[in-house]
Amino acid sequence: MGHDHSHGTENVSDGVLLWTVIVNLGLSVFEFVAGAISGSVALMADALHNTNDAAALLIAYIARRISRKGADEHYTFGYRRAELIGAMIQLTALILVGLYLVYEAVRRIFEPEPLLGGWIMAAAGVALIVDVITAWLLWSMSKGSLNVKAAFLHNLTDAGASVAVLLGGAAIYWLDWTWVDPVLTLVIAGYILFMSFGLLRKTSRILMEGTPPGLSLDAVKETIENLDGVDNVHHLHVWELDEHHKALEAHVRIVENRQSHSILRKQIKDLLENKFSISHSTLELEDSSDAHRCGDEGMIRPED
Repeated sequence: MGHDHSHGTENVSDGVLLWTVIVNLGLSVFEFVAGAISGSVALMADALHNTNDAAALLIAYIARRISRKGADEHYTFGYRRAELIGAMIQLTALILVGLYLVYEAVRRIFEPEPLLGGWIMAAAGVALIVDVITAWLLWSMSKGSLNVKAAFLHNLTDAGASVAVLLGGAAIYWLDWTWVDPVLTLVIAGYILFMSFGLLRKTSRILMEGTPPGLSLDAVKETIENLDGVDNVHHLHVWELDEHHKALEAHVRIVENRQSHSILRKQIKDLLENKFSISHSTLELEDSSDAHRCGDEGMIRPED
């Protein structure tokens, strides 16, 4: 029963992603046209951001579908990291968009152009409504997925950008403050870059098989070595298969004639899962006679 319910929810989520792609593409076309008519670089920036979001959502949709494939002889860990690759692609594209917006805003500061505040307000108002609806649809899906979370954060930034453009359009319409448009563009671009680099670091760490955040290798080593029958732990590696699954491999030197390998191995595996949420562990148990073949010099420390 529970399995069927989960599967149904995933199918609904895929449908939501697909619809948000279509809606955001439509919004982008509308904003591009409105930006061209009004001469607003901030509105064009919002349109460019929305276009990237539509692409990001499409990548998220495709990546989610791929990531559900089971393990096979070519990818023995399965396709879990497809979503991480999707997040990496969309974040890289978003950083390029942010850098372009900085260039365009600076150019407009030195080469101002006439603007139509009424068009800017109308287009930004429509964009704000679409951004809020899209973010609301993605909110429940963003928990537990960097890929969808990246898309969700994109839409939150879009909503904030639309509010800023709406206020900027009002300032241009009633106060003729044309300088507001490139300044707003710089703010939007700065926020895009700040959010993107943060998520990019997190995604890169997983793809580079870095130690999970908040996990101390020294603590893991000490915990295992405190078990009765364990003499030493070395060649210790801990990484993330994806956002939800940690993996560990280690060499464990045991005290001879204390207990069977199978019992001790099960104790260590249970301890790792219960205390550190490490569900996949590969342990090589060694007797003291194996010391000359292995040795503590191979032990990985956190700073390595």
